[in-house]
Amino acid sequence: MTLQPSNRLSIFFSRLKLFFALSRTPHGVIDMATPAFAALVWLGHPPPVSVTLLGLLTTFAGYTAVYALNDIVDYRHDREKLQKEGVCVTPGDLDAVLVRHPMACGFLTLKQGVMWTAGWAMVAIVCACLLNPVCLWIFAAGCLLESMYCLLWRISHYRVLVSGAVKTLGAVAAVFAVDRSPSAAFIMFLFLCLFFWEIGGQNIPNDWTDIGPDTRFGAKTVPVRLGPRRSALLIVASILMALLLNAMVFRSALASYAAIYLLAALLAGVYLLLFPALRLWNRQSCQDAMVLFNRASYYPVALMTIVLIRILAQR
Repeated sequence: MTLQPSNRLSIFFSRLKLFFALSRTPHGVIDMATPAFAALVWLGHPPPVSVTLLGLLTTFAGYTAVYALNDIVDYRHDREKLQKEGVCVTPGDLDAVLVRHPMACGFLTLKQGVMWTAGWAMVAIVCACLLNPVCLWIFAAGCLLESMYCLLWRISHYRVLVSGAVKTLGAVAAVFAVDRSPSAAFIMFLFLCLFFWEIGGQNIPNDWTDIGPDTRFGAKTVPVRLGPRRSALLIVASILMALLLNAMVFRSALASYAAIYLLAALLAGVYLLLFPALRLWNRQSCQDAMVLFNRASYYPVALMTIVLIRILAQR
């Protein structure tokens, strides 16, 4: 029986959705705001159109490849967990809007996942070279650190530090894409701000939601090793550091920012990061950890929006 064109198209998009699920594309698209914010806050104006378009393609390809690489390296662990836990979708998880771990669930083969990842990695490599060779080395470092992070799952909870570093690299690469010699102080403040945002707003809360399965499978995560109370303390401390360092990011940028924009950034951080973190501190529930993770994911989007408003106001 010959499939109708409409049926073929439907099957194609269904399969494509699984590949995007492998790369956690809904979350990845939101994460693309992080390098966009970094480049814009440094310059204070949009880069040339050619650099912007090439940068967007590089960012999408890089995030798509690195997120998929996570599932490739974790493939055996994910299959082991899913065979015993039997859960492929986590309600409310931004990382699982489509399907969580489609390879481990059997919707995609490992070979298909590797080919998808390699294809997007090649796109990222070519585009990074065109932007600035430094971006290529940063992308390579990100892939290496992401693999290391996955391999440390049953070895050490200090892998959270590796995760913090990985999340900063896209933003750092974006700055070098628009300026070959940015301020070292700006790069340092940007790195540390995003480092603590990732630890307090993303990594530990996300691991908190998996504390039950991770405990049963002997994973070494911060919530498993330190327990709820100390994990919550670390989350709040990291978020406070991120908010403080974010002000330094604005202050050390090439462009100048009025106090109103720093205040707006602070209020965004308090609403998206600090309030849900304090709620998690008080309740110490998995649901509150998920709320923090989801809200914190939009923090770079809020910062990018603030910078865009400033750019528009200057015109």
